[in-house]
Amino acid sequence: MQTVEELNVRIMEELNRDIGNLALNIRGFIKNQIVGFKKKGAVLGVSGGIDSAVALTLCVQELGKENVYGILLPEKESAPSSRTLGAEICESLGVAYEEVPISPILESLNIYEKKEQVIKRTCPEYDARIHKTSLVLPDFLEQGLLNVPYIRLMKDDETVGKYRLKANDYLELIGLQGVKQRSRMVVQYMYAEQMNYVVCGTTNKTELVLGQFVKYGDGGVDLEPLADCYKTQIYALGKHLKVNEEIMKRPPSADTWSHYTTDEEFYWRMPIQIMDQLLYSFEHNLPFKVIEKNTGLPRDKIEKTKKHLERIKSTTEYIRSSPPIYYLNR
Repeated sequence: MQTVEELNVRIMEELNRDIGNLALNIRGFIKNQIVGFKKKGAVLGVSGGIDSAVALTLCVQELGKENVYGILLPEKESAPSSRTLGAEICESLGVAYEEVPISPILESLNIYEKKEQVIKRTCPEYDARIHKTSLVLPDFLEQGLLNVPYIRLMKDDETVGKYRLKANDYLELIGLQGVKQRSRMVVQYMYAEQMNYVVCGTTNKTELVLGQFVKYGDGGVDLEPLADCYKTQIYALGKHLKVNEEIMKRPPSADTWSHYTTDEEFYWRMPIQIMDQLLYSFEHNLPFKVIEKNTGLPRDKIEKTKKHLERIKSTTEYIRSSPPIYYLNR
Protein backbone atom coordinates (compact mmCIF):
# COMPACT_ATOMS: atom_id res chain seq x y z
CA MET A 1 0.00 0.00 0.00
CA GLN A 2 1.37 3.39 -0.99
CA THR A 3 1.68 6.25 1.43
CA VAL A 4 -0.02 9.60 0.81
CA GLU A 5 3.44 11.10 0.25
CA GLU A 6 4.22 8.56 -2.49
CA LEU A 7 0.89 9.16 -4.22
CA ASN A 8 1.49 12.94 -4.19
CA VAL A 9 4.77 12.75 -6.11
CA ARG A 10 4.92 15.40 -8.83
CA ILE A 11 7.30 14.02 -11.40
CA MET A 12 8.02 17.26 -13.23
CA GLU A 13 8.93 18.92 -9.93
CA GLU A 14 11.24 16.02 -9.12
CA LEU A 15 12.91 16.27 -12.50
CA ASN A 16 13.44 20.02 -12.19
CA ARG A 17 14.53 20.04 -8.55
CA ASP A 18 17.69 21.97 -7.58
CA ILE A 19 18.78 22.84 -11.12
CA GLY A 20 21.36 25.35 -9.88
CA ASN A 21 23.29 22.69 -7.99
CA LEU A 22 22.93 20.31 -10.93
CA ALA A 23 24.63 22.88 -13.17
CA LEU A 24 27.48 23.30 -10.67
CA ASN A 25 27.95 19.55 -10.34
CA ILE A 26 28.08 19.07 -14.11
CA ARG A 27 30.64 21.85 -14.37
CA GLY A 28 32.79 20.10 -11.76
CA PHE A 29 32.48 16.84 -13.68
CA ILE A 30 33.65 18.51 -16.90
CA LYS A 31 36.68 20.02 -15.17
CA ASN A 32 37.63 16.79 -13.41
CA GLN A 33 37.43 14.75 -16.61
CA ILE A 34 39.56 17.20 -18.58
CA VAL A 35 42.18 17.34 -15.82
CA GLY A 36 42.12 13.55 -15.56
CA PHE A 37 42.61 13.19 -19.32
CA LYS A 38 45.43 15.77 -19.16
CA LYS A 39 43.78 17.91 -21.83
CA LYS A 40 43.65 21.70 -22.19
CA GLY A 41 40.02 22.32 -23.11
CA ALA A 42 36.97 21.07 -24.99
CA VAL A 43 35.73 20.91 -28.58
CA LEU A 44 31.97 20.75 -29.15
CA GLY A 45 29.86 20.30 -32.23
CA VAL A 46 27.36 23.15 -32.01
CA SER A 47 24.06 22.33 -33.72
CA GLY A 48 21.82 25.22 -32.72
CA GLY A 49 19.87 22.86 -30.46
CA ILE A 50 19.30 22.96 -26.72
CA ASP A 51 21.67 20.10 -25.79
CA SER A 52 24.76 21.55 -27.44
CA ALA A 53 23.81 25.04 -26.18
CA VAL A 54 23.66 23.83 -22.56
CA ALA A 55 26.86 21.79 -22.87
CA LEU A 56 28.70 24.69 -24.51
CA THR A 57 27.55 27.16 -21.83
CA LEU A 58 28.60 24.86 -18.96
CA CYS A 59 32.00 24.28 -20.57
CA VAL A 60 32.56 28.02 -20.95
CA GLN A 61 31.50 28.73 -17.38
CA GLU A 62 33.88 26.12 -15.99
CA LEU A 63 36.84 26.21 -18.40
CA GLY A 64 36.73 29.80 -19.67
CA LYS A 65 35.83 30.79 -23.22
CA GLU A 66 39.47 30.67 -24.32
CA ASN A 67 39.58 26.91 -23.62
CA VAL A 68 36.44 25.98 -25.56
CA TYR A 69 36.15 25.63 -29.34
CA GLY A 70 32.88 25.34 -31.24
CA ILE A 71 32.46 23.66 -34.61
CA LEU A 72 29.44 24.16 -36.86
CA LEU A 73 28.98 21.12 -39.10
CA PRO A 74 26.19 21.82 -41.59
CA GLU A 75 25.35 19.81 -44.70
CA LYS A 76 23.03 20.55 -47.57
CA GLU A 77 19.97 19.00 -45.88
CA SER A 78 20.50 20.88 -42.59
CA ALA A 79 18.01 23.56 -41.64
CA PRO A 80 19.52 27.06 -42.17
CA SER A 81 18.50 27.95 -38.61
CA SER A 82 20.95 25.32 -37.27
CA ARG A 83 23.90 27.29 -38.57
CA THR A 84 22.44 30.67 -37.54
CA LEU A 85 21.59 29.65 -33.97
CA GLY A 86 24.86 27.75 -33.53
CA ALA A 87 26.88 30.80 -34.57
CA GLU A 88 24.79 33.08 -32.36
CA ILE A 89 25.38 31.10 -29.17
CA CYS A 90 29.11 30.84 -29.84
CA GLU A 91 29.30 34.58 -30.38
CA SER A 92 27.16 35.38 -27.33
CA LEU A 93 29.53 33.32 -25.15
CA GLY A 94 32.66 34.71 -26.81
CA VAL A 95 33.70 31.25 -28.01
CA ALA A 96 35.96 30.88 -31.02
CA TYR A 97 34.27 28.72 -33.62
CA GLU A 98 34.61 27.49 -37.16
CA GLU A 99 32.18 26.27 -39.79
CA VAL A 100 33.15 23.01 -41.51
CA PRO A 101 30.48 21.84 -43.99
CA ILE A 102 30.40 18.04 -44.24
CA SER A 103 28.55 17.88 -47.59
CA PRO A 104 31.81 17.20 -49.49
CA ILE A 105 32.47 14.14 -47.31
CA LEU A 106 28.94 12.85 -47.88
CA GLU A 107 29.11 13.54 -51.62
CA SER A 108 32.39 11.65 -51.91
CA LEU A 109 30.57 8.59 -50.51
CA ASN A 110 27.50 9.17 -52.71
CA ILE A 111 25.29 9.41 -49.63
CA TYR A 112 22.81 11.85 -51.16
CA GLU A 113 22.58 9.90 -54.42
CA LYS A 114 22.03 6.59 -52.62
CA LYS A 115 19.43 8.18 -50.36
CA GLU A 116 17.53 9.56 -53.36
CA GLN A 117 17.51 6.11 -54.96
CA VAL A 118 15.82 4.62 -51.88
CA ILE A 119 13.29 7.43 -51.71
CA LYS A 120 12.45 7.10 -55.42
CA ARG A 121 11.88 3.36 -54.99
CA THR A 122 9.44 4.14 -52.18
CA CYS A 123 7.84 7.32 -53.53
CA PRO A 124 7.32 7.20 -57.32
CA GLU A 125 6.30 10.86 -57.51
CA TYR A 126 9.38 12.12 -55.65
CA ASP A 127 11.22 14.94 -57.41
CA ALA A 128 14.22 16.36 -55.55
CA ARG A 129 13.75 19.72 -57.26
CA ILE A 130 10.34 20.36 -55.65
CA HIS A 131 9.97 17.96 -52.73
CA LYS A 132 11.48 17.79 -49.27
CA THR A 133 11.37 14.58 -47.25
CA SER A 134 11.26 13.32 -43.70
CA LEU A 135 11.22 9.94 -41.98
CA VAL A 136 8.32 9.57 -39.56
CA LEU A 137 6.71 6.99 -37.26
CA PRO A 138 3.04 6.97 -36.12
CA ASP A 139 2.14 8.66 -32.82
CA PHE A 140 2.44 5.89 -30.21
CA LEU A 141 -0.24 7.23 -27.87
CA GLU A 142 -2.73 7.39 -30.73
CA GLN A 143 -1.79 4.30 -32.74
CA GLY A 144 -0.14 2.11 -30.12
CA LEU A 145 2.34 -0.55 -31.15
CA LEU A 146 2.06 0.15 -34.88
CA ASN A 147 5.69 0.80 -35.69
CA VAL A 148 5.83 1.16 -39.48
CA PRO A 149 8.14 3.96 -40.66
CA TYR A 150 7.12 6.01 -43.66
CA ILE A 151 8.54 8.70 -45.89
CA ARG A 152 6.62 11.95 -45.88
CA LEU A 153 6.82 14.08 -49.02
CA MET A 154 6.53 17.82 -48.52
CA LYS A 155 5.95 20.58 -51.05
CA ASP A 156 5.73 24.22 -49.95
CA ASP A 157 5.52 23.01 -46.31
CA GLU A 158 2.48 20.87 -47.02
CA THR A 159 2.33 17.07 -46.91
CA VAL A 160 1.63 15.75 -50.41
CA GLY A 161 2.24 12.06 -49.81
CA LYS A 162 3.08 9.35 -47.26
CA TYR A 163 4.73 6.09 -48.26
CA ARG A 164 5.45 3.07 -46.09
CA LEU A 165 9.05 1.90 -46.14
CA LYS A 166 10.08 -1.69 -46.69
CA ALA A 167 12.33 -3.07 -43.95
CA ASN A 168 15.43 -3.26 -46.16
CA ASP A 169 14.92 0.28 -47.44
CA TYR A 170 14.50 1.56 -43.88
CA LEU A 171 17.76 -0.09 -42.78
CA GLU A 172 19.58 1.34 -45.80
CA LEU A 173 18.34 4.85 -44.98
CA ILE A 174 19.39 4.52 -41.34
CA GLY A 175 22.85 3.43 -42.45
CA LEU A 176 23.15 6.33 -44.87
CA GLN A 177 21.90 8.89 -42.35
CA GLY A 178 24.34 7.62 -39.72
CA VAL A 179 27.25 8.63 -41.96
CA LYS A 180 26.31 12.26 -41.28
CA GLN A 181 26.87 11.99 -37.52
CA ARG A 182 29.98 9.88 -37.98
CA SER A 183 31.45 12.42 -40.41
CA ARG A 184 30.83 15.18 -37.90
CA MET A 185 32.70 13.25 -35.23
CA VAL A 186 35.68 12.66 -37.54
CA VAL A 187 35.98 16.44 -37.95
CA GLN A 188 35.61 17.12 -34.23
CA TYR A 189 38.40 14.70 -33.35
CA MET A 190 40.68 16.19 -36.00
CA TYR A 191 40.38 19.56 -34.25
CA ALA A 192 40.45 18.16 -30.71
CA GLU A 193 43.67 16.25 -31.28
CA GLN A 194 45.36 19.24 -32.92
CA MET A 195 44.45 21.38 -29.90
CA ASN A 196 44.98 18.72 -27.21
CA TYR A 197 41.30 19.11 -26.26
CA VAL A 198 38.61 16.55 -25.42
CA VAL A 199 35.52 16.09 -27.55
CA CYS A 200 32.57 16.87 -25.30
CA GLY A 201 29.34 15.00 -26.00
CA THR A 202 25.82 16.42 -25.83
CA THR A 203 23.66 13.28 -25.50
CA ASN A 204 20.96 13.49 -22.82
CA LYS A 205 19.48 10.66 -20.72
CA THR A 206 16.29 10.34 -22.77
CA GLU A 207 18.42 9.72 -25.85
CA LEU A 208 20.81 7.43 -24.00
CA VAL A 209 18.06 5.21 -22.58
CA LEU A 210 16.29 4.96 -25.95
CA GLY A 211 19.47 4.46 -27.96
CA GLN A 212 18.72 7.70 -29.78
CA PHE A 213 22.25 8.39 -30.96
CA VAL A 214 24.65 7.01 -33.54
CA LYS A 215 27.32 4.62 -32.34
CA TYR A 216 30.73 6.16 -33.11
CA GLY A 217 28.84 9.20 -34.34
CA ASP A 218 27.38 11.61 -31.78
CA GLY A 219 27.91 8.81 -29.24
CA GLY A 220 31.67 8.61 -29.95
CA VAL A 221 33.02 11.22 -27.54
CA ASP A 222 35.41 11.59 -24.59
CA LEU A 223 32.84 12.60 -21.97
CA GLU A 224 29.06 12.91 -21.66
CA PRO A 225 28.20 15.58 -19.08
CA LEU A 226 24.45 15.58 -19.85
CA ALA A 227 23.80 11.84 -20.20
CA ASP A 228 22.20 11.45 -16.77
CA CYS A 229 19.81 14.38 -17.36
CA TYR A 230 16.47 13.75 -19.02
CA LYS A 231 15.57 16.09 -21.88
CA THR A 232 13.15 17.90 -19.56
CA GLN A 233 16.07 18.64 -17.23
CA ILE A 234 18.11 19.97 -20.16
CA TYR A 235 15.38 22.54 -20.78
CA ALA A 236 15.43 23.47 -17.09
CA LEU A 237 19.21 23.87 -17.28
CA GLY A 238 18.78 25.99 -20.40
CA LYS A 239 16.39 28.29 -18.58
CA HIS A 240 18.71 28.50 -15.57
CA LEU A 241 21.68 29.30 -17.84
CA LYS A 242 19.65 31.87 -19.81
CA VAL A 243 20.10 30.12 -23.14
CA ASN A 244 18.76 32.01 -26.18
CA GLU A 245 14.95 31.82 -26.18
CA GLU A 246 14.90 30.87 -29.85
CA ILE A 247 16.98 27.79 -29.08
CA MET A 248 14.78 26.96 -26.08
CA LYS A 249 11.66 27.03 -28.27
CA ARG A 250 13.15 25.12 -31.19
CA PRO A 251 11.74 21.58 -31.52
CA PRO A 252 14.54 19.02 -31.01
CA SER A 253 15.69 17.24 -34.15
CA ALA A 254 18.59 15.20 -35.51
CA ASP A 255 18.30 17.61 -38.49
CA THR A 256 19.38 15.07 -41.11
CA TRP A 257 16.36 15.29 -43.48
CA SER A 258 15.60 17.98 -46.02
CA HIS A 259 12.31 18.69 -44.21
CA TYR A 260 12.95 19.56 -40.56
CA THR A 261 11.81 16.43 -38.68
CA THR A 262 11.33 16.64 -34.92
CA ASP A 263 12.37 13.94 -32.46
CA GLU A 264 8.73 13.75 -31.38
CA GLU A 265 7.74 12.73 -34.92
CA PHE A 266 10.29 9.94 -35.24
CA TYR A 267 12.02 8.88 -32.03
CA TRP A 268 9.71 9.63 -29.12
CA ARG A 269 6.32 9.30 -30.85
CA MET A 270 4.79 11.29 -27.99
CA PRO A 271 5.33 14.68 -26.27
CA ILE A 272 8.66 14.83 -24.45
CA GLN A 273 7.00 15.78 -21.15
CA ILE A 274 5.06 12.50 -21.27
CA MET A 275 8.08 10.46 -22.39
CA ASP A 276 10.33 11.77 -19.63
CA GLN A 277 7.72 11.29 -16.93
CA LEU A 278 7.21 7.70 -18.06
CA LEU A 279 10.93 6.95 -18.21
CA TYR A 280 11.44 8.49 -14.76
CA SER A 281 8.48 6.54 -13.35
CA PHE A 282 9.72 3.22 -14.71
CA GLU A 283 13.26 3.95 -13.50
CA HIS A 284 12.01 4.61 -9.97
CA ASN A 285 9.25 1.96 -9.97
CA LEU A 286 6.54 4.50 -9.20
CA PRO A 287 2.99 3.16 -8.65
CA PHE A 288 0.58 3.22 -11.59
CA LYS A 289 -1.68 5.63 -9.69
CA VAL A 290 1.15 8.16 -9.51
CA ILE A 291 1.93 7.76 -13.22
CA GLU A 292 -1.74 8.11 -14.17
CA LYS A 293 -2.09 11.24 -12.06
CA ASN A 294 1.04 12.87 -13.52
CA THR A 295 0.66 11.94 -17.18
CA GLY A 296 -3.11 11.79 -17.54
CA LEU A 297 -2.75 8.44 -19.31
CA PRO A 298 -4.95 5.44 -18.48
CA ARG A 299 -3.31 2.36 -16.99
CA ASP A 300 -3.64 0.24 -20.13
CA LYS A 301 -1.71 2.81 -22.19
CA ILE A 302 0.96 3.08 -19.51
CA GLU A 303 1.39 -0.70 -19.49
CA LYS A 304 1.64 -0.83 -23.30
CA THR A 305 4.14 2.02 -23.30
CA LYS A 306 6.26 0.29 -20.67
CA LYS A 307 6.47 -2.85 -22.83
CA HIS A 308 7.23 -0.72 -25.88
CA LEU A 309 10.08 1.10 -24.12
CA GLU A 310 11.49 -2.14 -22.74
CA ARG A 311 11.64 -3.48 -26.30
CA ILE A 312 13.42 -0.34 -27.47
CA LYS A 313 15.97 -0.62 -24.67
CA SER A 314 16.61 -4.26 -25.51
CA THR A 315 16.89 -3.60 -29.25
CA THR A 316 19.32 -0.70 -28.77
CA GLU A 317 21.48 -2.29 -26.08
CA TYR A 318 24.28 -2.87 -28.59
CA ILE A 319 24.43 0.88 -29.26
CA ARG A 320 25.13 1.62 -25.59
CA SER A 321 27.61 -1.23 -25.19
CA SER A 322 31.37 -1.07 -25.57
CA PRO A 323 32.83 -3.73 -27.88
CA PRO A 324 32.97 -7.04 -25.99
CA ILE A 325 36.54 -8.21 -25.35
CA TYR A 326 37.71 -11.79 -25.35
CA TYR A 327 40.09 -12.14 -22.39
CA LEU A 328 42.77 -14.80 -22.39
CA ASN A 329 42.99 -17.32 -19.54
CA ARG A 330 39.45 -16.74 -18.27
